[in-house]
Amino acid sequence: MFIYNVTVHVEPKVEQEWLNWMKEDHLPKMIQTGHFLNAKLFKVITDQDHGGISYATQYHCSSRKEYENYIALHAKALRQDAIERFGNTILAFRTQLEEITTVA
Repeated sequence: MFIYNVTVHVEPKVEQEWLNWMKEDHLPKMIQTGHFLNAKLFKVITDQDHGGISYATQYHCSSRKEYENYIALHAKALRQDAIERFGNTILAFRTQLEEITTVA
């Protein structure tokens, strides 16, 4: 399993609008690319106040190759949509995670 993790810091004034956009528009578009098995959206819980709320979204892929195909074919347009809608009221940090083991 390969996970594309996007953590986004969202200013309070756009938080609800951003959440609605993520649920109704962005997440479905990401899945519709065909490169992700599923997506999970999490609110980051912290006792530190940085003037906004952070969310982490994990997009699960069957392989690193699927992620690389997403980057090559779709990432630019989908990222541009977020920039046009929210500008500098959001700040994204992206990481890639490769699953090593699962313990149940």
